[in-house]
Amino acid sequence: MQDFVKLLGLRHRREVVGRSAIFGGEHFVLEETDWYLLNLFRLWWHYGISFLRLQMWVEEVMEKFMRIYKYQAHGYAFSGVEELLYSLGESTFVNMTQHSVAESLLQVGVTQRFIDDVVSAVLRASYGQSAAMPAFAGAMSLAGAQGSLWSVEGGNKLVCSGLLKLTKANVIHATVTSVTLHSTEGKALYQVAYENEVGNSSDFYDIVVIATPLHLDNSSSNLTFAGFHPPIDDVQGSFQPTVISLVHGYLNSSYFGFPDPKLFPFANILTTDFPSFFCTLDNICPVNISASFRRKQPQEAAVWRVQSPKPLFRTQLKTLFRSYYSVQTAEWQAHPLYGSRPTLPRFALHDQLFYLNALEWAASSVEVMAVAAKNVALLAYNRWYQDLDKIDQKDLMHKVKTEL
Repeated sequence: MQDFVKLLGLRHRREVVGRSAIFGGEHFVLEETDWYLLNLFRLWWHYGISFLRLQMWVEEVMEKFMRIYKYQAHGYAFSGVEELLYSLGESTFVNMTQHSVAESLLQVGVTQRFIDDVVSAVLRASYGQSAAMPAFAGAMSLAGAQGSLWSVEGGNKLVCSGLLKLTKANVIHATVTSVTLHSTEGKALYQVAYENEVGNSSDFYDIVVIATPLHLDNSSSNLTFAGFHPPIDDVQGSFQPTVISLVHGYLNSSYFGFPDPKLFPFANILTTDFPSFFCTLDNICPVNISASFRRKQPQEAAVWRVQSPKPLFRTQLKTLFRSYYSVQTAEWQAHPLYGSRPTLPRFALHDQLFYLNALEWAASSVEVMAVAAKNVALLAYNRWYQDLDKIDQKDLMHKVKTEL
């Protein structure tokens, strides 16, 4: 993503300082201060060295995951998610998709209390799921919570629209209904049928990339595959629904233990398993931040983002806000519901038919999807030109060093 931002001439959005806290339903179990050393002392006082063990665990995972950038720079690609993970962390990474975050952290000495209070809150904020989710996806989420997140000035969507414009692609605004296998002169040819306001139509392609989740509760499950032997049956698993409510109003600080709203110090609130009706509450900033911008004072009306597993009832909104002017809601299936799919999918569904979103079932983030997209591009290129030595190779660290 950093490369895309530089390529498009975009800039990181200026960050506005705001303190965070973790709410346990009745009181805050952990509060951030303005002093770094005091924050470390509080972590140590409450949880011992669990936070250090967590950081070491995450750094070890990320150090191995970063190998993918070197592999892709040398043109290597993988036909399946399991092959990609094995090339990065061998059986350890593959096993991390089958064992929970809690189980993995307990094995490295992280306490159950730290998992319940801190780790679960981070996972609820990023995935809306608990520490029972797979360890690999959890490690990716916890890595993003260590202060390295950034956003694009003007909105992250500028990356997508900018890249699409840069490719000069011919965009057909339609819904794909089927992919049918044909062959010509011994090579696969794919007929892609689609429908829009004009009617039904289809076109033939040498290479097809499916860049939408294939799962049971998605409209993409209506996408059919015909003419393939054996048949393609990759519509498996479910996704985690997420609801974002943008509320312009006055926060009910009394609910969080602050009767005087002027004394409420937090801009970001994470939650443990309780209360269950919301996951996070953030005082959000605009996508363009001027030099004179300041956050609203806690007693003033501000725009808050509430992430919840279901749409909020009026009574729940009244619990969080003394009063409000408006509420705008967006609901979508944001991430895989980890554990709902028995096996990891493959990027290659057929000779030149690829499934970009396969990697989501190991971990889901914008950066992971960018890695998956580059893998699919390299995989399609290597298969088209029959450069099979660049696909699913073992011991890539040694090969890359030798090439250097």
